[in-house]
Amino acid sequence: MAKRDFYEVLGVSKGASKEEIKKAYRKKAVQFHPDKNPDDQAAEDKFKEVGEAYEILSDDQKRAAYDQMGHAAFQGGGGGGGGFHGGAVDPFDLFNQVFGGGGGSSGGVFEQFFGGGQSRDPSGAQRGSDLRYDMEIKFEEAVLGCEKRISVTKLDGCVTCDGSGATKGTGRKTCATCGGHGQVISQRGFFRMQQTCQECEGQGTILENPCRDCRGSGRVEKKSKIPLKVPEGVSTGTRLRCAGKGEAGVRGGSSGDLYVVLHVQPHEIFDRDEDDLLCEVPISFVTAALGGELKVPTLSGSASIKIPAGTQSGTTFRLKGRGVKNLQGYGTGDLNVKVQVEVPSRLDKEQKSKLEEFAELCGDDVNPQSKSFLEKAKNFFN
Repeated sequence: MAKRDFYEVLGVSKGASKEEIKKAYRKKAVQFHPDKNPDDQAAEDKFKEVGEAYEILSDDQKRAAYDQMGHAAFQGGGGGGGGFHGGAVDPFDLFNQVFGGGGGSSGGVFEQFFGGGQSRDPSGAQRGSDLRYDMEIKFEEAVLGCEKRISVTKLDGCVTCDGSGATKGTGRKTCATCGGHGQVISQRGFFRMQQTCQECEGQGTILENPCRDCRGSGRVEKKSKIPLKVPEGVSTGTRLRCAGKGEAGVRGGSSGDLYVVLHVQPHEIFDRDEDDLLCEVPISFVTAALGGELKVPTLSGSASIKIPAGTQSGTTFRLKGRGVKNLQGYGTGDLNVKVQVEVPSRLDKEQKSKLEEFAELCGDDVNPQSKSFLEKAKNFFN
C-alpha cells in the first residue's frame, strides 16, 4: 500500500513552518491516540502515521531529503545513497517527548490528556479539598464582631473504619492485576506502554474487605456544626479561614480548610466608608438657627453633639473613635454625622403669621449666603 504524503497526513502545506508542523502533530496525535480510541486499529495506524510524518518533517535534514526524493529517501538504497531511516522512533516515545512526558512511560502525559489521574503519587496520602461557605451577617455584627455556628455538609473521616476504608480487623493485599507495582504494561505490536493500574488506582494494594459505611473510601458525607468567631471590623468580601474544617484527607492525608466569605447586610441608619461610619440626622429649623444639643445614635449607644447657632444643612460633625475598629489593628475610625435642616411643611395660620413677621425683621445680614449669591447673579437678571 502506497504511503500518503507526509504534509497531507499532518494537514499542512509544504511551506509550513516548524511551529505549524508541531502544532498540527499535537492535534492529530491527541485525536488518534490509542488511549483515546481503545480497540480501534484504524486510529492506532493513523497515530503511528502522524508520528512518522512528524519525525521526518520536524528534522531539517530529513525534511530536505523528503522534499527532494519523497518516501524513496527513506527506503534502503533509494536515490543511489544509503538513504535515511525514517520512522525508527517509537511513536509513543515521540508523543511523550513532544508533550513533555519524556521517556517511555505514559506518566503525566496520558493523565493530562486522557484523564488518567494526577501527577501526585496515587498511593500516598492526599490532602482533603478546601471548601467555601458564603454567609450573610448584620451590619452591627460586622462592626462589633460576633460568634456564629455554621452548618456544612462535607466529606468527613469515616468513624466506623477510622478513615482506613477497611473493615476493622482486615487490611490491604497486593493487587493481583499489577502485582503490587501500581502500573500495568500493555503490548501494542512492537511497542510497550506503561499505565496506571485501574484496579488499585496506582496504589499497588487493594482492600481485603472494604468498610460498609464508606465503601472503602475512608470518608462519608455528613453535616457538621462549626463554630466561627467573626472579628470586629470585617466587611463584605472578608474571607475567614477555619483550618482543618474542609473535607477529610485520603489515606491519612490532612483535612482541607474551610473558607467563610462574608456578605454584610445594609443598615437602615448607618453607611460605611472603610473604617468610618456615616449617618445623616435631621434637625429642626429652630435648632439650626439658635443652636442646641443634638442626641445622635451610635452602634455602641447614644452620643451628644453641640449644634452651634446658624448651622447650615449639610454640615458634618465628627465623633472621633466612634466608627469601626480596623481589622488589622490600626486604630478605630470615626462617626461622621451630617445634619440636614428640616423645613416645616405643615404650618397653621398662626405659625405662618409668625414666620412672616420674622421674615420682615430679617435683613441681608441674617442670610449672608443669599446676599452673596444675589450679588454674583444680579448681572443675569438685567
